[in-house]
Amino acid sequence: MIGIPIGLALANAGEWAIHRYVLHGLGRSRSSFWSFHWHEHHRNCRQNDSLDPCYRRPLTRWNAQSKEALALAAGTAAFLPLFPVAPLFVGTIAYCAVNYYRKHKRAHLDPGWAREHLPWHYDHHMGPNQHANWCVTRPWFDHVMGTRVPYAGTEREARDRARRAARRRARDGASAAAAQRGAVAARRGAPAARRGAPAAAAAPGGAAAAAAQSGSAAP
Repeated sequence: MIGIPIGLALANAGEWAIHRYVLHGLGRSRSSFWSFHWHEHHRNCRQNDSLDPCYRRPLTRWNAQSKEALALAAGTAAFLPLFPVAPLFVGTIAYCAVNYYRKHKRAHLDPGWAREHLPWHYDHHMGPNQHANWCVTRPWFDHVMGTRVPYAGTEREARDRARRAARRRARDGASAAAAQRGAVAARRGAPAARRGAPAAAAAPGGAAAAAAQSGSAAP
């Protein structure tokens, strides 16, 4: 039974270390295999209040989410040789990998759920310091390593959310005004197009067409 708590602790430590040193370390380089995390995932979350629409993509395609799933599967496979001597430990590692992907995906398809149930991960993406709150499923090693920085429910978050809401309203208002101007221009252009039709018929090309039509109708 000791394999279960050891597996849970090791998996959580792995979340912390890989997130910090691999995804935010190696992943800062655009040429890295891990660049999807910082340059795509974090950008999407900051632009969409922690929603990442890329999680709607199928895993059958090569994208950021399939890379994440592949890395989790490879990490789990590395422990499989230990299964004959430590089945509970290996089983716990496999459970943690599946749980990580499931919770991480849900967190970025339902940010409201994440803010309530995984506030440390919501804080990681939406807080002012994106280089803290490294754990995803449980905040254990953030507390151990002193990297847990609360953001959800603070005055800073309230100010930031109000500011983002104001920006969205301004952006939506500008888009609505542009659409209205386009509709007005289209309505004004329609009568001009109708007035131009008789003039086109009276042009030399239009007269020739009319003559040709008359000739074809003659016996």
